[in-house]
Amino acid sequence: MTWVREMAVGDAAAVSAVRVAGWRAAYAGVIPGAYLDAMSVERDAAVREERFAAGRAAGLCDLVAVGADGQVVGWACCGPRDTPGDGAGGEGEVYALYVRPDLLGRGVGRALLDTVHVEAAARGWGALVLWVVEANARARRFYEAAGYRADGGAQSEEYAGVAVREVRYRRVAGPFPCGPGHPSGVRQ
Repeated sequence: MTWVREMAVGDAAAVSAVRVAGWRAAYAGVIPGAYLDAMSVERDAAVREERFAAGRAAGLCDLVAVGADGQVVGWACCGPRDTPGDGAGGEGEVYALYVRPDLLGRGVGRALLDTVHVEAAARGWGALVLWVVEANARARRFYEAAGYRADGGAQSEEYAGVAVREVRYRRVAGPFPCGPGHPSGVRQ
């Protein structure tokens, strides 16, 4: 059993543990190993704590998925899209979605994304966008099953001197297609 709630500042260390483990699992072989090895849960938690209040003030919504044992097993962050010159009026953005790697495929990501979609509807966003590493086939399948489509946007981020290409996905507002009872077997 997994439930989703708003993140509290005290969740920062658990969120960072999920995020760092997620990066190491998802990006092995894509982002240089030295970069992934240098990631620190403690440093990431300090950043999460520092950004927490500022993020809320800027309209970000941080969500955590919590397992039956009360432990944080996933994290998602969404907020208003603010990309100058990109025609972003009335849109939201999924800034992050990570699930503990040993729980992939068990509905945790789906529960988080479903809650993001509820938040988007409550805020009146007509669409959601997100960026995903092009080589992350599992994440791309997950988002595509949830109704997101690559819209032609692309950018590169550099990690330890290696350019990693990201593609932009967009989903117009509407019901979540992988909700309870949906026949799709694709889960994050």
